[in-house]
Amino acid sequence: MAIEIRNVSKSFGRTKALDNINIKFDEGGISGLFGNNGAGKTTLFNIIANRIYPSVGEVFIDGESVADNDHALGKIFMLSDANLYPDDMRVKRAFKVTSLFYKDFDLQYALELAERFSLKTNKKIASLSTGYASLFIIIIALSVNVPYLLLDEPVLGLDAQNRDLFYKLLLEKYGKHPCTIIISTHLIQEVSALIDQTVIIRNGYIIKNQSRDELLSSGYTISGPAALVDEYVIGRPVLSVQNLGGLKTACLSGKPDSDDIPEGLEAGSFDLQEYFIQLMNGEGSK
Repeated sequence: MAIEIRNVSKSFGRTKALDNINIKFDEGGISGLFGNNGAGKTTLFNIIANRIYPSVGEVFIDGESVADNDHALGKIFMLSDANLYPDDMRVKRAFKVTSLFYKDFDLQYALELAERFSLKTNKKIASLSTGYASLFIIIIALSVNVPYLLLDEPVLGLDAQNRDLFYKLLLEKYGKHPCTIIISTHLIQEVSALIDQTVIIRNGYIIKNQSRDELLSSGYTISGPAALVDEYVIGRPVLSVQNLGGLKTACLSGKPDSDDIPEGLEAGSFDLQEYFIQLMNGEGSK
């Protein structure tokens, strides 16, 4: 039971969006798919959901090709900012229509969530603000109960309160209806505590595919007076350096030796967003 992406490449004219992607998302667990703008995240999601075809390669759901395969595609729901419903359709009607295509869609739960998020179900979809349009599709994603859930920038346009509620509801859903969830977002710090697996894509290539804990244990920070930090990092694999007045923080790969930390310096751990930034800067992947 898994999503398997085999030798997938995708080009748009002369632009190669994905280049020979091979990755497997096993049943269960929450994965984060991270990358900078134009890295290929949305393209990969669209190929998995059969919204676009790969130039080369194939995607399989539980061993079945997704290409024009309604049985396999019925196991996936992709949340994105693309509105696939008629503009004049009202929210409540859209919930009912969705229940015709997804047999496990929980209509009552969707209506309850609409009330919790203060989304008026008599509103036309086209009239919804960016935030409420995101809430509309979030409610469907949380109610659809499929084995595989793809969330592409799910909190786009949401305020902090609604983002927090969404994350709580997502974990609640995962606890009650275990499934495979893949989240693509730029708000890495917000989802760091949710995810088990970290997949990082850059320029159409997968450059990291590790558990979150393994990835974060692969580096550390050293902070303190600039002169002491400069002396400490000599001959060590430095990923980046930040200065603040007379203080300095260096990010290094590997693990610190606690007996080797001079007095006046402090060793710390990476956070996921910090590590991602180093990779996007072309430092951490070397």
